[in-house]
Amino acid sequence: MAAKLVISLILLSLFSLSYPLPDNSVSDAVEILSNSGYLSMALTLEFGSKFLTPPSPSLTIFSPSDSAFASFGQPSLALLQFHFSPLSFSSTFIKTLPYHAKIPTMSPNHTLIVTSLPSDHQVSLNGVKINQPAIYDDGSLRIFGIETFLDPDYSVSESQDGADPDLTLGQSVECLESVRGSEMNFDEAVRYLTTEGYNVMASFLQLQLVGFKDQSVVLTVFAPPDEAFRGYFGNFSEYSSIFLRHAVPCKISYQDLIDFDQGTVLPTFLEGFKINVTKSLKDLHLNNVRVNDPSLYLNDWMYIHGVENIVPEYVPQSSQIRSSMVNLKFLTILVTFSSLFLCIFSL
Repeated sequence: MAAKLVISLILLSLFSLSYPLPDNSVSDAVEILSNSGYLSMALTLEFGSKFLTPPSPSLTIFSPSDSAFASFGQPSLALLQFHFSPLSFSSTFIKTLPYHAKIPTMSPNHTLIVTSLPSDHQVSLNGVKINQPAIYDDGSLRIFGIETFLDPDYSVSESQDGADPDLTLGQSVECLESVRGSEMNFDEAVRYLTTEGYNVMASFLQLQLVGFKDQSVVLTVFAPPDEAFRGYFGNFSEYSSIFLRHAVPCKISYQDLIDFDQGTVLPTFLEGFKINVTKSLKDLHLNNVRVNDPSLYLNDWMYIHGVENIVPEYVPQSSQIRSSMVNLKFLTILVTFSSLFLCIFSL
């Protein structure tokens, strides 16, 4: 995970070892850029790649056009690094990123801010639109064209309220406490989760898919291990909903979970998705998924508990019973029919 692990949620990065981009990626990209009105970035990439490209198999570049370079003048190395992200974003995935989501860059302590909504026609970062969504894409290296240079000092003021209403936190949920978003820092949690085999959930947290830092909120996260996400490789449209279903807008300790009544239903940040808490003598389950690593991480405003797998849709027990009864009835009919069939042919 490079620099500030903000979104290794991109599963392409997660399940890869730390090796550099394929040898031909940079040279092929240089040629395409040169022929597409991005000669300045082509030269920058060709002669400065060792300073700008990370030692990882993924990279996304947000490239200003030649006219932008001509107007701006010679950019500094730090500014160029701000246009390079150590993760690989497809055009499809980047359109799903919510307002205020953070994207890591090669510039230390600087991230890009998504300033568009998933419903918008064009994606914008730091107030700059992506006007060329796929200049180059070989799966490892992806390059997008942007209108002008991105501003590292850009910030979204409180008056710029473009948050997606579908991502608003559940205000009806009663929690014991809350904190101002400015006090929330995911870095420590991210570092810890990555050392414990929860890279994907660490990445979701740092990406802040629901804009946590812009709201007063406490939360509980139920974290599946990295292996649980292998079946979702490439399903970019599902990433946001997967995380939101594992986040609850209250701070809940493991003891709280144990003390809940059997069948207690918890709300999540994914609209309409509920988590049903059930208990046995030894284990605690969330929608039939066992909590196997309780109190994995905690701070003043967040608890993280490890779970064995991705939490599925909750099926009420009554529905399960009805389904079992239907299956049993069908099996009974089938056995009866088979017996009758055998009797007929034995005559």
